[in-house]
Amino acid sequence: MLKLLTYPAALGEFSPSPFCVKAALLLQMSGQPWQREDVSDPRKTRYGKLPVLRAGPEVIADSDNIRAWLEAQGAEFDPGLSPRDKAASRAVIRMAEEHMYFILMLDRWGNDDVWPTIRDTYFGSIPPVVRHLVAGGLRRDILKGLNVQGLGRFSAEDRLARVDADLVALARMLDGQPFLFGSRMTAADASVGAMLSAMRSTPMATPLARRIADDGVLSPYVDRATACLPATG
Repeated sequence: MLKLLTYPAALGEFSPSPFCVKAALLLQMSGQPWQREDVSDPRKTRYGKLPVLRAGPEVIADSDNIRAWLEAQGAEFDPGLSPRDKAASRAVIRMAEEHMYFILMLDRWGNDDVWPTIRDTYFGSIPPVVRHLVAGGLRRDILKGLNVQGLGRFSAEDRLARVDADLVALARMLDGQPFLFGSRMTAADASVGAMLSAMRSTPMATPLARRIADDGVLSPYVDRATACLPATG
């Protein structure tokens, strides 16, 4: 049976990582039997991050590579989509994973009010004294990287304005239909649904979390997109 290595369930989510949630959704959509294996320290994995899929002797790291592997086994994540729609799907996935994701990271790691909960949730297995040192060092590295990336240089208000344009675009795509490209889930929904769910689950009612939770289109969409996930217990 396939095994998905993922961060443990947290914040009411299958995993606090939207990429682990994306991989789980793709596995559910593929119809292949699988089970989760919780991993807290991914440093020994190929890219030093999760998700990772174990398929017998094969080890597939990264959610995009997991998608490609499942497609090579016969899974079809975009049935009925035209070449134009598939191109739009790729662009939407990149918007979620290469823009919205960094906004999410800053909402979790860069917000001083949210950070204590994130620290104790992500690093709860580490003794408190060491936890503060380890988590604090990692936080500094992440925020430095986000500053280099660029979004870390903007105020929280400016970041919210930027991501709001993405959210408006997604809501318009969903107008009158349950999923981004029609009546059934596609690969784009696995990425976008996972990202929006992570944003909504921030452990404080940040403006971004409220923006999604209060949206009459996006919040029900998150529920639909993630409904097939196994219960987190």
